[in-house]
Amino acid sequence: MPSYSPPLRDMQFVMHELLHIVDDLKNIPKHADMDAETINAVLEEGGKFASEVLFPLNISGDAEGCVLDPKTHQVTTPKGFKEAYAQYIEGGWAALGCDPAFGGQGLPLIVNQMFYEMLNSANQAWTMYPGLTHGAYASLAAHGTEDQKATYLHKMTSGQWTGTMCLTEPHCGTDLGLMRTKAELQPDGTYRITGNKIFISAGEHDMSENIVHLVLARLSDAPPGIKGVSLFVVPKFLVKADGSLGERNGIYCGGIEHKMGIKASATCQMVLDGAVGTLVGAPNKGMNGMFVMMNAARLGVGNQSLGLTEVAYQNALIYAKDRIQMRSLSGVKAKDKAADPIIVHPDVRKMLLTARAYAEGGRALQGYCAMLLEQEHSHPDEEVRKEAGELLAMLTPIVKAFITDNGWTATSGCLQVFGGHGFIKEWGMEQFVRDSRINMIYEGTNTIQSLDLLGRKILGNQGATLRKFGKLIGKLAKEEADNAGMKEFVVPVAALGEQMTQFTLEIGMKGMQNPDEVGAAAVDYLRVAGHLVFGYFWARMAQVALREVAAGNTDLFYQAKLQTARFYFAKLFPETATLMQTARAGSAVLMDTDAVFA
Repeated sequence: MPSYSPPLRDMQFVMHELLHIVDDLKNIPKHADMDAETINAVLEEGGKFASEVLFPLNISGDAEGCVLDPKTHQVTTPKGFKEAYAQYIEGGWAALGCDPAFGGQGLPLIVNQMFYEMLNSANQAWTMYPGLTHGAYASLAAHGTEDQKATYLHKMTSGQWTGTMCLTEPHCGTDLGLMRTKAELQPDGTYRITGNKIFISAGEHDMSENIVHLVLARLSDAPPGIKGVSLFVVPKFLVKADGSLGERNGIYCGGIEHKMGIKASATCQMVLDGAVGTLVGAPNKGMNGMFVMMNAARLGVGNQSLGLTEVAYQNALIYAKDRIQMRSLSGVKAKDKAADPIIVHPDVRKMLLTARAYAEGGRALQGYCAMLLEQEHSHPDEEVRKEAGELLAMLTPIVKAFITDNGWTATSGCLQVFGGHGFIKEWGMEQFVRDSRINMIYEGTNTIQSLDLLGRKILGNQGATLRKFGKLIGKLAKEEADNAGMKEFVVPVAALGEQMTQFTLEIGMKGMQNPDEVGAAAVDYLRVAGHLVFGYFWARMAQVALREVAAGNTDLFYQAKLQTARFYFAKLFPETATLMQTARAGSAVLMDTDAVFA
């Protein structure tokens, strides 16, 4: 059976030694009194909930899955899920990062992000039920009317009600401009909404009293395409004036998908049959509100793969230390045993170190993005808010695509460490692999994220945001210019930073002549950008570790951090050279292939 131990020490390192979040939080009035001890204590308790309550339900939930009653349209979640959710609410975990105005605890967003990493490690499928609620909450908080906020946000903050995002339809996938769901205005100001949605995570379940659906639909006079999309809030049960639940609304689950992974998460086909909804934001401006939820979800999906990478690594490491097979190529290591533990073999270590490097790099990036989000929403200085939002917008597709790509690589490698046993269900590894695969697909496939990064976030402003990130790299290089110990970390990332300017210019110029050139290069480009970002954070983490070692700190944690950094720059970071070569290869070898597909 697999196990899970919350990585609290590394979380503390990222928050307090790398990012110095308490210092930054002092500049945000609502968090000015926050201290490291409080943050650490909350996450320690959160780790107990993840490891002791959720993790034991992961394998059983996967085996049992969700069950739909076709007569009542009710979905039953696996045994123990509903009870675990009740504990989640009782512990106040749903309200962790929410606004006190709606009953939230008002803790920094990074605390909630670290907590959710642990939940994802413990049980990604379960975590999707409350996880989606945060995005719906954020969208309503930003774009809802005062009445909508009063009606829904207190109950969503407490966790009594959960939320979903109902976007795609059978015929259109991510191309929401093709959407057909209709909304008709009623005399009382509400709308009757009719249509079909698919792939709606947590669209129906038995864990909460009500489900608040945010639904995209078209008004009768809407213009065609994405400019004619409006956003509506459609509750499962209508809400009376006094806040109590009324009759069942005309939105129900018509079927649940039978999936490769996250089987305990109900992925629903939702039918809207004259469902009553109210408009969120302005007519035909629905994507403004939905993007709040989608961007939150994209950061959340990156966090899902980070959690799976961590738990897969932990279990592969335990197995590699215990499993004996063959002898070390450099001589017997375990003389008292018939064979050596497989952790002595170089390629086993490579797979383990890959997962560890991707987990710790991803954790640093996620923490940094959580602080950017905090600054964008709450910093008193308008210029700081603007700068944080711009940088976060560029990093969001990297978080979603790069971390999930890495999660697939890492979980697959960790399964490989187990050999044949990794393919057997009882060890838990094959579930981590299956669950991780969806993260590369939903909330916009990783190709869509790549197109967003290169086309909108980079070329869209002529690389201005990328150059701002480059200044962070330049600052680090300047700080460590005379430090010989930092050269192996700083020189590669600084060199790539300089190369990115020309690399981006080349692709942009080719794209002006032929837009397919951008499409052909985008996926490779995002991975290069991902390594640029990871390289920066790994260099900074090495910087902290080297200073601790130089100061006489003998904690093996810092030695491990340095060894992982060296592995990352020696074995993973050089991928960028090949990626730039393939990106520059152009679109002709892809598009001039009609004979192949004839």
